[in-house]
Amino acid sequence: MTEKLTPTDPAQIGGHRLLARLGAGGMGVVYLGRAESGELAAVKVILPEYADQPEFRARFRREVTAARRVDSPWAVSVTGADPDASAPWLATAFVPGPSLAETVAACGPLPSRGVRVLGRMLARALTTVHEAGLVHRDVKPGNVLLTVDGPRLIDFGIAHATEETALTSADMVIGTPGFLAPEQARARPASPASDVFALGCLLAYAATGRPPFGSGAVDALLYRTVHDEPDLDGVPEDTRGLLERCLAKDPDERPTAREVDEALVEETPQDSVDWLPDAVVRLIAERSAAMLALPDIEATAVDAKAEGADGAEGAARAEREPEDAAPTPRADGRRRFLLLGGAALLAAGGGGALWAAQRDDGTPPAAAPPVRRWILGVQADLTGPQKAVGQGQERGVRLAVEQFNSRADKPFTLTLKSVDDRGDATRAAKVARTLAADRDLLAVIGSTGDETTGASLGGYDERQIPQLTASSAQSPYGTSDPRHFLQAVPSYTHLPATAAFSLRAQGARRVGVLIDRGGGMPAWQLGNTMFQNLGVLKIAGEPRVAPRLAEDLTPVIAEMVANKPDAFVFTGTPARAAAVARALAATDFDGPRVLGYPAADKEFLTAAGAAADGWQVFAPYIDPSAAPVRAFARAYRKRYGSAPPYWAAEAYDVARMVITRLTEAGGRPSQQELFDLLLKDEYKGVVRSYTFDKEYRWLESYEIFRYEVKGGRYSYAGKVGL
Repeated sequence: MTEKLTPTDPAQIGGHRLLARLGAGGMGVVYLGRAESGELAAVKVILPEYADQPEFRARFRREVTAARRVDSPWAVSVTGADPDASAPWLATAFVPGPSLAETVAACGPLPSRGVRVLGRMLARALTTVHEAGLVHRDVKPGNVLLTVDGPRLIDFGIAHATEETALTSADMVIGTPGFLAPEQARARPASPASDVFALGCLLAYAATGRPPFGSGAVDALLYRTVHDEPDLDGVPEDTRGLLERCLAKDPDERPTAREVDEALVEETPQDSVDWLPDAVVRLIAERSAAMLALPDIEATAVDAKAEGADGAEGAARAEREPEDAAPTPRADGRRRFLLLGGAALLAAGGGGALWAAQRDDGTPPAAAPPVRRWILGVQADLTGPQKAVGQGQERGVRLAVEQFNSRADKPFTLTLKSVDDRGDATRAAKVARTLAADRDLLAVIGSTGDETTGASLGGYDERQIPQLTASSAQSPYGTSDPRHFLQAVPSYTHLPATAAFSLRAQGARRVGVLIDRGGGMPAWQLGNTMFQNLGVLKIAGEPRVAPRLAEDLTPVIAEMVANKPDAFVFTGTPARAAAVARALAATDFDGPRVLGYPAADKEFLTAAGAAADGWQVFAPYIDPSAAPVRAFARAYRKRYGSAPPYWAAEAYDVARMVITRLTEAGGRPSQQELFDLLLKDEYKGVVRSYTFDKEYRWLESYEIFRYEVKGGRYSYAGKVGL
């Protein structure tokens, strides 16, 4: 579980925004961090007093090297590290599941098959470790995390290369008493066989709920490990013989990790979680769901220093505007327009007009203050993988701007400035900083996708420019707690509630939920939140996770259908969705089928063929031909010569909302004043009503639109709500 950051904690480490503490020890602190890519990470930071010790820094450098040499789906991967930094750090992929120790304490021992499956997966992880020339040296329940698609071996902090000389003292015991080999208890060098002994202890614990050599004082534990036989009472007979071999006192008599894997290979699960009890699956789901609602970011010393550097509002404005910039006019917008019009006429009058404007003493008047433009920005994927959506959104915003500028009573003229991020996160961050540097930019709408939106947040937020996305639904993003960002679309974690209620209305009482890891964050957030909402509605949910590398999902579908669900949900990629649709069509299942909307595109229809018919999609975008947006669709077709795509009406809506707030400001507002106006009141658009939570800045309205595939196309079925 997480703890709040303390005031003395850093705000960022190695490009990771720190969100909370995961734990602390004598040598350092482990934080929950979020990288710029949006991925969560466990960031281990060494305390300064140890970083200054050459031997300790060398040991940490060895830890980083060791962890990077392990490449296994059952071991956490290194995502970044800097052992030479002033505060050395190591980041690994964050696994939100509970540890095996927590699981057994909360839910009791695992069933017989669960122990065997766990043993096989961990044996494979250790095989990778050993083939990399390493010894883990601390295989224990606390270093094994459980997820819906298998366990993860973590903490290579004391992993040791077999060919290296140890940096620890000769008589130091390395490992955790109760889960280490006799040779380690005698302070002798560990070997791959030592890890196998620890694996045997761990599996005995998983099967019985107690360590095989008991508990108590460290000296007593070490003595029993060296001299006593393990207590294997309660271990299933089909596993006991293998564990006895793993726990042999002589390392040469133990099987290798690969041999343990081969001994358990017949118990391979078919990419499912049926090897875990329901209580454990719920615990994993609850822990994962908790990570979707991350704790508030605590102010730290680094944050406070940065805030102090900005000073009061005047200093913040000075930071945004050069010293030689003219004061922002606060007169009535129409009056300013007439004054500027008069100045333009004088300029057009040539020398005579200039002579007339001179003072009596012949001195020319002071230069007029520079004219401030009213700029609305758009950042979108105009030429990349989502260019159809991005171009439609840019056109929707442009249409709203042109309609406003055509008004005879407009108080100002609005300029649209567009940038193309090409759907690339690196470019998105770059073009955001470039656009944000324009001092006349009032607000920006974009970006198109989740990754580019997350990458662009910092560029706009640091200049206090309001940013609104009409299509990116991720929750949360890579930059934590942006202060001037509004998500004008229901997020992935809000949308599934509507689908769950609809399934209940359709009579669903048992729902299979298949989450495709290949679908990334959208698939996980939609699928996992769907499972949670089903539980709230007292509907039995049966989750499964398809690993990215799984090629054939037919066995998973067959297993899920065998449990007699009356509804089915899939979240993932279009290609995998098509494969699932075909596999499901080959069974006798005839209940409602729901497809996560990111997978609902033309590729799914084409690849699934007739099997696509009947699938329902609950999406935050309205059909462009729907009655509420027909006037927009006609104007779009007249302007651009084609029908608007999905998401164009939403961008048009958001642009009109921003323009409305600008006209209500009574003069040119600052970016902060505009943001406050956007938060203040409800805006009724043509797609939905926009009201934002004042504290969390998310959209409070939940208008969702249902589609059903009929005859090879997505047929619009109207708006649904809670």
